[in-house]
Amino acid sequence: MLAGLLFAGCATSSIESRRRERSSAYSALSPEMKALVDDGQIRRGMPQDAVYIAWGKPSQVLHQEDDRGLVTFWLYHGGWLEETRYWPYPSRVPITDYQPRTYVSAEITFVNGIVESWRTLPKPTY
Repeated sequence: MLAGLLFAGCATSSIESRRRERSSAYSALSPEMKALVDDGQIRRGMPQDAVYIAWGKPSQVLHQEDDRGLVTFWLYHGGWLEETRYWPYPSRVPITDYQPRTYVSAEITFVNGIVESWRTLPKPTY
């Protein structure tokens, strides 16, 4: 179990590791944007690299082109395990099962590589 936790810890990305990965993009940011990125925050006007460093790789990327230019949408997914309990016949012992559920937890709209808008979305209730 400990080896699994250590492996999972190494596999996760952090702001620090993403900052090293895109060090030239990070060094080109203004001091104000660097402070936002370091706190994991994003704002309108940020370039895609700054958002990547602050929030990490998106779960999904969509593109379209309109009169504003290239419009890119980054979607971040959240998730949870939904618990279901049932009693199989003829057993008198209940069984608990877990199904993964995912949803779009945040979306960012870039126009020509710059954040135009963003929003976070709540976990749905069923």
